[in-house]
Amino acid sequence: MREAKPMPDLLASFGLAVRRARTERGISQEQLAALSGLDRTYVSGLERGKRNPTLATQERLAAALDVRIADLVASAEEIM
Repeated sequence: MREAKPMPDLLASFGLAVRRARTERGISQEQLAALSGLDRTYVSGLERGKRNPTLATQERLAAALDVRIADLVASAEEIM
């Protein structure tokens, strides 16, 4: 079993996973914010690992990016 890593690593990794998915789709932070109903500054903070998104927020992001939440989490785990 893997040892648990500190929360900041998870937040940073999840943020990088969102950024990766966003850039792969060729959309800006502003576009992702509009598609997900979030503020652009929130998206920016999330991508920098400064925000801890709720499950509902993760769902909004996943829907806007047209991916499953599980795929975002798996991508974050790969980054860690």
